[in-house]
Amino acid sequence: MNLIPEIEASHEEIKALRRTIHAHPELRYEEVGTAKLVAENLERWGLEVHRGMGKTGVVGVLKRGSGKRCVGLRADMDALPIAEINTFGHRSQNEGRMHACGHDGHTAMLLGAAKHLAEHGKFDGTIVFIFQPAEEGGAGAKAMIEDGLFEQFPVDAVFGIHNWPGMPAGYFGVTPGPIMASSNEFRINIKGIGSHAALPHSGRDPVFTAVQIANGLQGIITRSKKPIDTAVLSITQIHAGDASNVVPDDAWLGGTVRTFTVETLDLIEHRMRTIAEATAAAYECDVSIDFHRNYPPTINDAEQTRFAASVMAEVVGKEHVNASVEPTMGAEDFAFMLLAKPGCYAFLGNGEGSHRETGHGLGPCTLHNASYDFNDALLSVGSTYWVRLAEKFLAIGGDQATR
Repeated sequence: MNLIPEIEASHEEIKALRRTIHAHPELRYEEVGTAKLVAENLERWGLEVHRGMGKTGVVGVLKRGSGKRCVGLRADMDALPIAEINTFGHRSQNEGRMHACGHDGHTAMLLGAAKHLAEHGKFDGTIVFIFQPAEEGGAGAKAMIEDGLFEQFPVDAVFGIHNWPGMPAGYFGVTPGPIMASSNEFRINIKGIGSHAALPHSGRDPVFTAVQIANGLQGIITRSKKPIDTAVLSITQIHAGDASNVVPDDAWLGGTVRTFTVETLDLIEHRMRTIAEATAAAYECDVSIDFHRNYPPTINDAEQTRFAASVMAEVVGKEHVNASVEPTMGAEDFAFMLLAKPGCYAFLGNGEGSHRETGHGLGPCTLHNASYDFNDALLSVGSTYWVRLAEKFLAIGGDQATR
């Protein structure tokens, strides 16, 4: 690896910040303490700091020279409503809350880069450090954008990374085009007419109707969309009734839809509505459909992805970069930033979990797991990547930045 010596020398300081954040997790839009820690350190290192963007977000700005180019680097700050089962020294002190997705590490890596660039950076232009709230279901990226993020800080491109358990520690994974899926939720409410279970003909059965709708929805995946257009439609809930001898008045089913393109999502939503309405009508029930689009697909710009992959190769070696990593059906609200600006989102391997200290839980070191912990060995890798990416992006003018 080609890590920056000064960043390696600051490893213990950045690790201490990461573990402080881990020990004090805060849920979406409640990241008051985390934002304060971030802002105070950025100010200590001499950055221009803007607080409260997207409610609890923080933006740090570092400008040198007269260059007009501007690059955005993003980290997320929020934790999850999970009770941590680790018992090591930096375990969560906020019961029922935990950094189980590594956002503590993401924040620390970007802080490490900000520190180095403020003290040793050689660049001509502007670097915008985006510390985002509420990635976990709160659409914090969208909130920051709506709060004027890119109007106030008009970056030419924006970049993000996420640690990835199961990928060898220090490896990068990236791909042009879709890398993560859209996230969408639905609920189909069916109104029938209740009856005695022994006399179903005297009512209109919403449970039977719900089952027929559930079966019909799966046909969308196998018969309505193109086989090459990846999508998942999962019915995860069916609720109805309270007694074994009563056909209830109401039933509902809900779940999630994941796609890599908006066009496929449009098709699925349209077909879901058609099937639900037609099936309910066939069994003389009423139906209403709530379809909520949470996060769009995360789609990497091809040119910026090639550029980012070249920086990754400089840091960890080309053999440690998978430039065509398999996309995941998980979702990420960095997608909103990539809708607004060209850029690239990448994975950084977190290993299998052997890095965890004595006292870790017996569960696997996977995302959203109560025994997860971020791999501190990645801090210098991520910080070095951010520094090299920013310096290289700003050093090359015009379209050459992506060649």
